[in-house]
Amino acid sequence: MHIAIFGANGATGRLLTAKSLEAGYSVTALVRSPQSFPFADRVCIVQGNAFDTSAVSKTVEGADVVFSTLGAKSPFRNENLLPRAVPLIVAAMQQAGVSRIIALGSAGARQDALTKQPLWRQWVIQRIIYNTVLKWPVREQVVQHEILSSSGLDWTMVLPSMLTNGPARGNCRIDGDALPRLAHSISRRDVAQFMFQQIGSPQWVGKSVYISD
Repeated sequence: MHIAIFGANGATGRLLTAKSLEAGYSVTALVRSPQSFPFADRVCIVQGNAFDTSAVSKTVEGADVVFSTLGAKSPFRNENLLPRAVPLIVAAMQQAGVSRIIALGSAGARQDALTKQPLWRQWVIQRIIYNTVLKWPVREQVVQHEILSSSGLDWTMVLPSMLTNGPARGNCRIDGDALPRLAHSISRRDVAQFMFQQIGSPQWVGKSVYISD
């Protein structure tokens, strides 16, 4: 099994890289700064960024599965990262004949995210968090969801509640319809484990799925 990873040097990307290597898979990772990537001596490195068509194509070439943990780094400005990068990844996969992509998103990517929350919580999250504090990152995730769902690829987009760097709990709640009731946060370790499990599972192919503690 050969894995391609975008966002490999981020917090969740590093976890996915480690899991792939532990499973005995080969990995190609697109990274901007190989010197800061802890697995640089164990994976095939493509140096560059996700806006470079050539670098993206080299990363995807020969992959059985693509992971993407790309996302905006700042909530305070429009970085336009996913609307620019995801179409390049999709196009490279289509050209290379690679069909499986598992992408990290966020709960705000779908309009039905809050339908299982109490009304007061819907108001707070939608008005204060999605529409104000995280306005730009949420908009980017909405676009990513639109691009993947119309790509024709075997895609899965994982939509977690707030990510933490805490230990894995191993008993996360999973829901294909909406964010689980009173969902608050989830460890990146649990998210990475769930994403990794999707390699061999057809359950969420062509779908997005909510995950929380």
